[in-house]
Amino acid sequence: MKQPIMQTVTSELDEQLLAGALEAAGDTRTLLVDAGARHRAQQVFEAEFGSARAIVVADRNTFDAAGREVVDSFAHGSHDSDSPFIFGPHIYAEYSCVEELARKLHSTDAIPVAVGSGTVNDLTKLVAHQLHRPYMVVATAASMDGYTAYGASITHQGSKQTFDCPAPRAVIADLDVVAAAPTGMNASGYADLFAKSAAGGDWILADAAGEEPIHGPTWDAVQGRLRAWLSAPEAVAAGDPASLRHLVYGLMMTGFAMQSLRSSRPASGADHQFSHLWDMQHHTHRGAAPSHGFKVGIGTLASLALYDEILQRNVAAIDIDDAIRRWPSLAEIEGRIGAVLGGGELAAKAVKETRAKHIDRDALRLQLIRLRDEWPGLAARLRAHLPRCAEARDMLRAAGCPFEPEAIGISRERLRLSYEQAWYIRRRYTVLDFAQRAGIAGEALDCIFGPSGPWPIPAKGEER
Repeated sequence: MKQPIMQTVTSELDEQLLAGALEAAGDTRTLLVDAGARHRAQQVFEAEFGSARAIVVADRNTFDAAGREVVDSFAHGSHDSDSPFIFGPHIYAEYSCVEELARKLHSTDAIPVAVGSGTVNDLTKLVAHQLHRPYMVVATAASMDGYTAYGASITHQGSKQTFDCPAPRAVIADLDVVAAAPTGMNASGYADLFAKSAAGGDWILADAAGEEPIHGPTWDAVQGRLRAWLSAPEAVAAGDPASLRHLVYGLMMTGFAMQSLRSSRPASGADHQFSHLWDMQHHTHRGAAPSHGFKVGIGTLASLALYDEILQRNVAAIDIDDAIRRWPSLAEIEGRIGAVLGGGELAAKAVKETRAKHIDRDALRLQLIRLRDEWPGLAARLRAHLPRCAEARDMLRAAGCPFEPEAIGISRERLRLSYEQAWYIRRRYTVLDFAQRAGIAGEALDCIFGPSGPWPIPAKGEER
């Protein structure tokens, strides 16, 4: 039986959730969340890996934030370790950096200790797996949910891909370091955690459509405490220690859910498809790529705006025969992919994913009949689960997150097109699939971007 390390859990319920998550986790054995935890890195490492050599992996910023003290903890503990590997300013979650780190780790048998957040963690996770080694991570910000997650998100051959690889054996989150993280990083984590509300709605839809059943324990692990973890956005923005601890626990629990299920379904829906689309389009704003969490936050608002429109309609009364007549063939969809995504690797990825999820008209009829018959209860469940787009916008604003697409460099016209583009790039069933298959996507987008919608697009010649 695993013996988890946990410190100062904010509530008995959180303690029970974390203990249960560690017990169910297939990869992670130890979680230490506490102020000053970085100074105990050597103790945690030795408990998991014995006398094996260690090597710290960081970038310049994360080495200054915590890496130097992690190296010192090994030195003070007289534990053999290699000189740290520190990425230069070029670091990005792309395959060239994977290859760079792999070249270094091929020259040593040391166990890597990632010190950083999303990029450093994912790069180290994938390379450790390629070399058949476990690894450990010291988190430097509450910026995303991937610390305890199975899989690494890396851009490869022009496409954002999730590579199968185990989660870390041990995770440390030093709350002093988290509280001192650069402006926006913890807000990014808040936006990533907020996205689980929309992702949950997508899982409810997928379950009702017969596409992917809800796994009860995993659902409870993420959704059971989500509202509590998100309840104080202003305190997150202010760096309140208790609120940051809640945020860390929420992100860790979400990662454990993905680790347990070996799938990102508990944490990722259409919200992430928008983010992945913009990643694959190499989107930048003011010379830099917006953070994962901030892109996901805008994707969440886009998802919730679509849910708002769908829930205003009586789906039980939709004309199924008309939806079937208008449902395009796979060849027609592939032609449309070429029109809106052009050629190249992104379009090829979209074609591959669309082929995997496309259904014929007979299967669509059966699915729409099922959804029509279940709609009253399904709509009630979605309304109870989902925040409204306006409420979500206010909470993201309070946490210091972007709450308009223009804040991350996405125009309203581009956001509207992204609804269609994002639908193509992943086979996972989401609200985007629901709207397209029910034949209501176009009219819903007309409302979202119309005069009374959240992002009105003026007619030509009118001022915004």
